[in-house]
Amino acid sequence: MTRKYAFVTGNVLMAAGLLVMVLGVVCSVLNQLSGVNLSGSLIEGAIFAIFIGAMLWLAGARLSGREKVADRYFWLRHYGDERCRRHHSGH
Repeated sequence: MTRKYAFVTGNVLMAAGLLVMVLGVVCSVLNQLSGVNLSGSLIEGAIFAIFIGAMLWLAGARLSGREKVADRYFWLRHYGDERCRRHHSGH
């Protein structure tokens, strides 16, 4: 898989995950309204959709390389510069 294709596929998976999560939250909130009576399987499906959306989001982030950038930034922020390193006083 080429880098550009992986990046586009990852972004599509992240967008799909976000959409599935938002739809799951909307269905869960609609269930809480007193005027709307949703079936039990739709309610369980809405909660399940939140977790499926999160998994799609994470898979897309991993595929597109966004996860690595965040890890690298965390590493540089905390350990990359000599001024930012934590010094332990050893005995």
